[in-house]
Amino acid sequence: MRANIRKLVEPIYEFGAREVTGQGQRAIRPLFHGRDYHGCDLEPGPGVDRVLDLERLALPDASIGAAIALDTLEHAERFWAVAPELHRVLRPGGIALLTSVMYFPIHEYPADYWRFTPDGMRALARPFETILIGSAGHVDFPHSVVAIGIKAGGDPTAAGRLERALEHWSRREAQGLKEWLTLLLPPILLAPAYRHFTRLTAWRRRSAPK
Repeated sequence: MRANIRKLVEPIYEFGAREVTGQGQRAIRPLFHGRDYHGCDLEPGPGVDRVLDLERLALPDASIGAAIALDTLEHAERFWAVAPELHRVLRPGGIALLTSVMYFPIHEYPADYWRFTPDGMRALARPFETILIGSAGHVDFPHSVVAIGIKAGGDPTAAGRLERALEHWSRREAQGLKEWLTLLLPPILLAPAYRHFTRLTAWRRRSAPK
């Protein structure tokens, strides 16, 4: 999936790019070193180049090549406005990569409103002419769901390549520690386990040799 992300057409806009304490390991900015990348968020902070509201984008029509919103939709109060806005600002053939959570602890950055099933993400991405859906975790109870929306007018082979990448990502993500925790732990223990997991990951990142 990361190799395909690197191939996205510029300019590339990431929404929800603000680096939150304990979440620094999720920053994808290094993947786009030397490219026309813009980190955007509703609030200023580390990792934010432009303050933009994902529900009302202050961007011209057909002005960006790719849009990425990783685990951001649950924090959009009017989530139904997001896909039409992304479709509007994307160029023909532009790609929107959207991920969100279904089974996951509440995490306010600054607020946590929604949860999405695969069918919910498909409905959300309806403005796009081509839609690909994937998930991570147990097939009947995923913790994360992915939608890739492709605007008409681009490379006709893109959908096939992205579908294969999405399938590979789903298989790989089903084997991680977080996936086992969401399956084995009762909800009352999942939230503290998640907090300890993010602290441990952040500590390992800081301790890693530069």
